[in-house]
Amino acid sequence: MADYKVPFNLPTMTGSELAYIQRSLANGHVSGDGTFTKQCHAFLEELLGVPRVLLTTSCTHALEMAALLLDLQPGDEVIVPSFTFVSTVNAFALRGATPIFADVRPDTLNLDESKLESLITSRTRAIVPVHYAGVACEMDDILAIAKRYNIHVIEDNAHGLFGKYKGRWLGTLGSLATQSFHETKNITCGEGGALLINDAWFTERAEILREKGTNRSRFFRGQVDKYTWVDIGSSYLPSDMLAAFLLAQLERWTEIQEVRARIWRRYDQALADWADEHRVQRPTIPVHVEQAYHMYYILLPSLEVRTRLIAFLKARGIQSVFHYLPLHLSDMGKRYGGQVGQAPVTESVSDRLLRLPFYNSMTEAEQQAVIEGLYAFTDWT
Repeated sequence: MADYKVPFNLPTMTGSELAYIQRSLANGHVSGDGTFTKQCHAFLEELLGVPRVLLTTSCTHALEMAALLLDLQPGDEVIVPSFTFVSTVNAFALRGATPIFADVRPDTLNLDESKLESLITSRTRAIVPVHYAGVACEMDDILAIAKRYNIHVIEDNAHGLFGKYKGRWLGTLGSLATQSFHETKNITCGEGGALLINDAWFTERAEILREKGTNRSRFFRGQVDKYTWVDIGSSYLPSDMLAAFLLAQLERWTEIQEVRARIWRRYDQALADWADEHRVQRPTIPVHVEQAYHMYYILLPSLEVRTRLIAFLKARGIQSVFHYLPLHLSDMGKRYGGQVGQAPVTESVSDRLLRLPFYNSMTEAEQQAVIEGLYAFTDWT
């Protein structure tokens, strides 16, 4: 970061984080499920209208909990986009399930719902749509297909907190959903995540899995006189100090989103003519979607142009980055039968996508430096 005058990302504090952490220390409870964890749970449950929210140590762990809740077994299949972070797949592969890699749409870069039904077999147990860049997948179609085949939908909403699809919050549409509070996300506590439980049938077991396979939560509610080991599980509870940091951010979510919306729109407006001139694709936001303003990316004409542009911006002190490599072409993906041509849109956009610097504290001067850097680039051959 020190080498860049405009880094790709900077974690940002809203003002109350340190005060809340000090209060957590004063409470004498800094391990999981303390006062601040409960406040975060209540905040998200009330705002989103979710029956139960459970903070986790990461979005990865929330996905692992989802896989455990579905009791996935070797031979089961889970449909995931190839254009996603490895955690989306790992969580299910750890249970022995086989990932079935789906291609994405060329406009939103989300799971292509028109190709979804052809991937379903008698072994399909779940579909995992990823709301890329905080822009909703076409959930009505995905949910209708899932209902037809009695398959669970698990939303990977790592990018999409506070985004909406046809007026409904992302993360509230599938049976389960997962959130990320990693330092690159809009709302952060450094490392952290959450499992959103929309199907209340999963709630009691989710509490058990999260508490190392014990019925400890029932004990603290006075429902049993002692707690014991009743199921498999692990320790998915974040420290209450992290929850304290997170609550400070959640309480300012509208201000954070307004700032990010302003940064996103400035990029989009300033780059419109430039993008048209150089055959560069800007993000597509469907009219029925309210995006989460998680990132701003562009799709360049070729891998070679992208490579040269990254180097050009770096020379000007600006850090820009590419994103996911196709999972079906990774070493692990090939073990599951992945091969070139299986997901052509994914293979194309992965080579051409470039993410621009984007963070809550980004100044107009920093953003202007990025915009001017793009306009100054001339090596399009």
